[in-house]
Amino acid sequence: MNPLYLYIYVIVWIFISLITYVIYLYDKDAAKKNKWRIKEKDLLLLSVFLGSIGGLMGLYIARHKTKHWYFVLVNWITFIGHLLLLYFFYTQI
Repeated sequence: MNPLYLYIYVIVWIFISLITYVIYLYDKDAAKKNKWRIKEKDLLLLSVFLGSIGGLMGLYIARHKTKHWYFVLVNWITFIGHLLLLYFFYTQI
């Protein structure tokens, strides 16, 4: 396997995680101002589709959605899954 795939995976993971974190920040700000919110399903899907680092940052840095056990569970499970996928790509080089 070409090591380029590993680098692309990491770059995409970081990029989507940054977007996810910004969306968590936006949603927290909207909650404080009683404005239109982002659906929980959409926040969780962002974490599943390579946004797990951003989701964890949203949970623990922005302190958003920490009382919802399923946000903690989904973000940690997807983070571990993304790490396992990274390990798989790394071992295929």
